[in-house]
Amino acid sequence: MSVNWVSRGLQRATAQLPVATRLALRNYSSGKDTAREFIDKAAKPFEVFDRNAKRMQRSRAASRTQTSREVDYLRDEVAARVADRLLDIKRRYHTVVELGAGCGHLAKAVDDDMMDKLIMCEMSPQALSRDVDTQYDVEVERRVMDEEMPQFEDESLDAVVSSLSMHWVNDLPGMLIRVRKALVPDGVFIGAMLGGDSLFELRSSLQLADVERDGGIAARVSPLTSSRDVGNLLSRAGMTLSTVDLDDIVVNYPSMLHLISDINSMGEGNAVVQRLPFIKRDTLVAASAIYKELYQNEDGTVPATFQIIYMIGWKPDPSQPKPLPRGSGKASLGELFDTKSQKL
Repeated sequence: MSVNWVSRGLQRATAQLPVATRLALRNYSSGKDTAREFIDKAAKPFEVFDRNAKRMQRSRAASRTQTSREVDYLRDEVAARVADRLLDIKRRYHTVVELGAGCGHLAKAVDDDMMDKLIMCEMSPQALSRDVDTQYDVEVERRVMDEEMPQFEDESLDAVVSSLSMHWVNDLPGMLIRVRKALVPDGVFIGAMLGGDSLFELRSSLQLADVERDGGIAARVSPLTSSRDVGNLLSRAGMTLSTVDLDDIVVNYPSMLHLISDINSMGEGNAVVQRLPFIKRDTLVAASAIYKELYQNEDGTVPATFQIIYMIGWKPDPSQPKPLPRGSGKASLGELFDTKSQKL
């Protein structure tokens, strides 16, 4: 009886595990997998985004060259702001690696005063080669590489940047850890990603339309991280002197349908694993009407807010400044602000 009771308890506990972990455990118990293979499969991060679908979206968008270039405005603007942050660091780098380079937006914003060479890494060959004939101020090398799994030797890079691609990465901690390992001591990582309340107007309009037409909410817009989470991710990856700041970019469109069209032309369509394959026409029309009713500008356009999270993290090095030990201060805050202090 005791053996049966333990068996039933194990079955109940196993049933609560994720599907991938249950399958890995089944293969291990049957002798199909080794212990190391079992651990690797069980520890695999949960997949929120379909990376293959995202690669195809980027390739499809880049293949329509003229339309793709017309919607570069957001990526070009964010890439310019990332370049400004790199310029604030009073160093000149020999080689800088860009993860999720897209069609070369950062390459337009940098010059030979900042670096000698820029290595553009992008998982879509079509996007990477869209502007292959364009001449830049710096030497450019193109590599087909998934930004979620950057492959570089340890302590081989001076600086790594990423502009508007990290919001599609499933394993952000793993990506940042690989970046930190690839950086030389005191090397810097600068990233920019969509997050926070980005496209809250579109999200709320689609949710209200789904509730009205279908009685529920569907996964129309991908989940986004918050600035607080980004700071924790940098610390978890072993970065020091990390800084995180937010920036809102508001773009006005003639209608919600024009916004959706531009998003698809950017290759930024929905790539959530559990996404629905289509949206009903009446739901789309209802969402457009709700969008206009709630957020319309005085001139008849509708705004779309893109909240950009910028992050900077450094690989630890003994030469970096460190906080003084507690109790080493020699000036009283009360004296600085000309107030009387009292002992507690």
